[in-house]
Amino acid sequence: MPRFAANLSWILQEVPMLDRFHLARELGFDAVECQFPYDYSPEELAEACQAVDLLFVMFNAPPGDIESGEYGISGLPGRESEFRDSIGRSLEYAKVLKSQFIHVLGGIVPVSESREHCHDIYVENLAWAAQISQEAGVGVLIEPINTFERPGYLTTLMSEARNTLARVRHSNLGIQYDFHNAQLMEGCLTRTLEESIDSIRHMQIAGVPGRTPPDEGEMNYPYLFQIIDRLNYDGWVGCEYRPRGSHDGATKESLGWAKEFGLG
Repeated sequence: MPRFAANLSWILQEVPMLDRFHLARELGFDAVECQFPYDYSPEELAEACQAVDLLFVMFNAPPGDIESGEYGISGLPGRESEFRDSIGRSLEYAKVLKSQFIHVLGGIVPVSESREHCHDIYVENLAWAAQISQEAGVGVLIEPINTFERPGYLTTLMSEARNTLARVRHSNLGIQYDFHNAQLMEGCLTRTLEESIDSIRHMQIAGVPGRTPPDEGEMNYPYLFQIIDRLNYDGWVGCEYRPRGSHDGATKESLGWAKEFGLG
């Protein structure tokens, strides 16, 4: 049976950040994840998380300058020193939060650079990050991200992610499989899961289109949950979707699909 983690950056929006841990536990979650935790100290987050005995599964490494259009720096030439500093900061958070993984964003390919050159930089940076993170007991994830929301993103298909892993050749690097992104970019979800399951360390769910709750839209999640059970996936599945509003009770209302899993 899948194990679900509440994404603090998408659901639970009806309460302030540090109160979301308590609400997640109240709704039946045993774990949480987060996009960018850096507005709070790791100690603040850890105290709120551990107070209700939750596992903080993963979060993203710093993304660069989002306001200027960046979404990750690991594949950007000339930013290697900044990238290493960002991984150092991520590992400081991971140590305090006792996180299993950090997700390293590849970035948007600059118009002045070739995708091939950026991928070479990406591979070199990931190899370093995988090794230094392994020494800290933290796994590194990469994720194919859809180009509808992130035009020009470096890694967009599962085959590209697998190729990156093959080039890096480090056991501490794995794939984060986001069903929403995979459906938008290539479909054939059963096939992509079967081809990649040995490399998938974390998953995320949402409805398509619109990152709605997973029981809305064009995807058959009951079937997909059966597939990941058949494939013996034992990692976490992050609930990275947008409830219908941020009013009191919005997250609970969005969990109708999850009652059979003890959530809601």
